[in-house]
Amino acid sequence: MEKNKIYFASDFHLGSPSLKESHIREKIIVKWLDMIKIDAHSIYLLGDIFDFWFEYKKVVPKGFIRFLGKLSELSDLGIEVHFFVGNHDLWAKNYLNKEIGINIHHKNKIIKLQNKNIFLSHGDGLGKGNFYFKCLKLIFKSSICNWLFSLLHPDLAIKIAHYWSNMSRKNNNEFSYEKDVLFQYAKERKNKIDYFIFGHTHNPILQKIDENCIYVNLGEWIKGRHYAVLEKGNISLKQYSIKD
Repeated sequence: MEKNKIYFASDFHLGSPSLKESHIREKIIVKWLDMIKIDAHSIYLLGDIFDFWFEYKKVVPKGFIRFLGKLSELSDLGIEVHFFVGNHDLWAKNYLNKEIGINIHHKNKIIKLQNKNIFLSHGDGLGKGNFYFKCLKLIFKSSICNWLFSLLHPDLAIKIAHYWSNMSRKNNNEFSYEKDVLFQYAKERKNKIDYFIFGHTHNPILQKIDENCIYVNLGEWIKGRHYAVLEKGNISLKQYSIKD
C-alpha cells in the first residue's frame, strides 16, 4: 500500500487523570497508530501529548512505555513523526529525538505538505487576551524555572505538576467562533495559508474561513479521539472508533 497520507492529532494528555485511566487511553492510541502506520507517510502530534513531561538527566517519567515503544517502531519503519510541544509538555528537550527519532518543534511553523501551505501549532498563547497565561508560560519556559524545577525530587516534582495541571485545566464552555481565539487568529492571518491546524482548545472543528483557507482544531483524546488526515491535498477530520 502506498504511504501517502499525513496524520495530525493532539491532546492525548497521557498520565491524566490517573495512570490507570491513562493506560486505557494509551492502549487505544497505540491501536490507532497501528491502524494508520499502514498508509502513513508522516504523523504530526500537536502538543499536550503528555499531561506533564520533564526531562531529567537520568529519569524518564513512567507510564508511557507502550506509546513510546510504538513511536520507536514507527520511526524505525521510516515514518516521520513530528512533535510540536504544548503547554503541558513544553519542557520536552532531546530525549525523544535521541532515543526514538522523532522531531521536536518548540515554535509554530508554516510548512508545505502536498502542495498546501499549512500553519502548525499547539495553539497555546496565540491570539488576543489571556495575558496571565502568556506571562506564566514565559516564566515556565525560562532556564531559571527549568533549573529550579530540576532540583526537586522527581516523585515530588511530578506530583506537583499533575496537581497544577488538574487545577488549571479549562472547563469547555459552549463553543462559538467569536470566542475561539485560535479561529480569530487564523482569520486575521489567512493570506497565503491553506490550512491552520491547532490543538489546545479540545473542540474538534473543521471550518472554512473562506474559499481558500480552512481552520482545523484536532480536539482531544480523553473522550473524543479526533484526528485529521491530509490526502492528495485535501484535509478531513475523523473520529477513531474503539472498534476500528
